[in-house]
Amino acid sequence: MLENLKLEPIYDGFLYLAESTRNLPSLKSHHHIELELNLVVRGGISYVVSGRRFTFERRTLLWLFPSQEHQLVDRTSDAQCYVAVFTPGLIARSCHSTIYEGLKRDNAGMDGVLHTRLEPETFDLVRKTMDALMKGAPDPDVLNREAGFGVRSDFRFKHDDPDGLNAGLHHLLLLAWRVQRPDNELGGAVPLLPAVREALDLLSETTCEHDLGQLARRCGASGAHLSRMFARQVGVPMSRYRNSVRLGRFFEHFRGPERKTVTEAAYMAGFGSYAQFHRVFTRAYGRGPRECLQARACSEARA
Repeated sequence: MLENLKLEPIYDGFLYLAESTRNLPSLKSHHHIELELNLVVRGGISYVVSGRRFTFERRTLLWLFPSQEHQLVDRTSDAQCYVAVFTPGLIARSCHSTIYEGLKRDNAGMDGVLHTRLEPETFDLVRKTMDALMKGAPDPDVLNREAGFGVRSDFRFKHDDPDGLNAGLHHLLLLAWRVQRPDNELGGAVPLLPAVREALDLLSETTCEHDLGQLARRCGASGAHLSRMFARQVGVPMSRYRNSVRLGRFFEHFRGPERKTVTEAAYMAGFGSYAQFHRVFTRAYGRGPRECLQARACSEARA
C-alpha cells in the first residue's frame, strides 16, 4: 500500500521518536515515496520485508527505500526508535558526489534491509543529531499518536523552525549514509512460509475476525501448524499480533469523525468484550483505557 505522509511543501521530511509506551504502530504493510531511516535507541523492533522477518537491536541504523514494502510486526515493550523520512527533493538537492549515489535509488540494492550496527561513539553522535532536531517539533504524545504524519486524521507535521529542521535533515541524511558500513549482512533474516505471509495479510485487514480454524483454512494449513509457525517465524504469538491490530482499529474508531465512545470503539475493533479490551489495553500501555485516554486528551489540549 502506498502511504501518503502528507508533508507540507515547506518540509523536506520529518523526524520523531517512536516509543512502545506512547505509540501503537500501524501494522499494515506499506511504502512511501520518501526514504525512511530508523535508529533503534532502546529495545528491539521487527519488520517483515520481501517475505522475510528482520529483527534489529539497539544501535542499529536501517534504511527503507521508496519501493520497499515494509511492515512493523513486533517490538519490545521498552522499544524506542527514531524514525526519519527524507523527501525525493531533499535527496536530489543534497546528493551530488559519487559517495551518495546510493541514496537516489528506489530500492535497497540488495536482497533485504540495508542496515548496520553502529559503534557506541557513532551511535551517540547520530542520536544527538536526531535529539537536536526534535526541538520545536510537536508534543511527543501527539507525534506518537499520529505516527509522525497523521493516521486517518487532518493532522499535519509542523515544526517551529522549518528552515532549521530542513538543514538538520540534510546533515542527518549525509551523516547517516557516511556511517553506514559496507558489510550489509542480513542479520538472521527469517524467510516466511506462504501460509504465514497470507495470515499476516489477512490479520491486517479491517474486516478480518476469523477464528483460528477459519484463518487456517484460508491459509491452506491446519490451525496448530499455522499458530506454531506464525509464532516461530514472526516472533510473536498470533493472538498477541491480532490484539495489536485490534488496538490499532480501536484508535481509528475512537478518534474518527464519528467520535465513538470507548466501549463502542472497542467492540467495533473486534474485541469480544470490554473486559478483554481492558486487559489487552492495560498490558500494552501500563494503564487502563479511560485513565490513559484522559491523560492523552490533556496532553493534546496543551499542544
